[in-house]
Amino acid sequence: MSSACSLLHLAEEDDRVFSMGDYEAALARWCPGCGDHSVLTAVQRLLTEEQLKPEDTVFVSGIGCSSRFPHYMKTYGFHGIHGRALPVSTGIKLHRPDLEVFAVMGDGDCVSIGAGHWIHAIRYNIDMMAMLLDNNIYGLTKMQTSPTTPQGTKSNTQPQGSWLPSMNPLEATLGVTNASFVAQTAEWIPSHLFATLKEAYKHKGFSFVRVLQRCPAYLPKLFEDAITDPETIELLVHPDGVEANDLEGIYKARVYHDPTDIDAARRYAEDQSKVRIGVFFRDESRPRYEETRHLPTLTADEKLAVLEEEFDRYAV
Repeated sequence: MSSACSLLHLAEEDDRVFSMGDYEAALARWCPGCGDHSVLTAVQRLLTEEQLKPEDTVFVSGIGCSSRFPHYMKTYGFHGIHGRALPVSTGIKLHRPDLEVFAVMGDGDCVSIGAGHWIHAIRYNIDMMAMLLDNNIYGLTKMQTSPTTPQGTKSNTQPQGSWLPSMNPLEATLGVTNASFVAQTAEWIPSHLFATLKEAYKHKGFSFVRVLQRCPAYLPKLFEDAITDPETIELLVHPDGVEANDLEGIYKARVYHDPTDIDAARRYAEDQSKVRIGVFFRDESRPRYEETRHLPTLTADEKLAVLEEEFDRYAV
């Protein structure tokens, strides 16, 4: 392709306008009523509003129902192994900082086998978004107890009821050094879900969003009270968080919470008397690993020379 043609091609790309259909790939095969459908729609809406180029966008997942997400996005995607969405996402973002990187995980995927990666991803604070789609159960493998399963819930692995208190992902995230954005939303409140994801995308650093979601197959009544009784939900509202003005007539329990106050964020996360949604904490001043590490800038030939020199050390 000639230089003139290349420039013309780039100009044409810059003029593209994307609709939601431009991000839709295969037909989603989740169960009818699964909360994953709502999250998928919200994410496609976010990409449309931000006009993200599909070829510059990557979705990474591990294993679980939610981890089929990359198959349903017409972007680049990587469907990895259990618990490894975050290290793969980290590698992609560090080597291609120009890409928009999203990690999608389930509760078992993130806070069980992936817990070690989760903690260090928070500490590294790389500029990417991580979504924990938390239905409190292992759905793909047919109803086993997960770390976030409420204590006493009966499952196929613990038919007498789960023994341990459930893990609180918000508390855990807020307790890790260098956390910079922590939020919670619910898939059955689509306007709040979208607004929260939008705030997370705008944040410079590691954005962690826990999405409470229904599993109609194995825990259909888990969030029944929160869905049918708006008084059980409390909104955290703030100009630097989620305002949720369109929900005033439905969700009247709300608290004005400054998301720069990490002590208050921890108190709200720990208190389980209400289902709280909103931005718990954000601080863009936290150091980001990609900006603090110091690596030499090498050409391709120089990188090969360094590799050859290293290999020569082990020659026999």
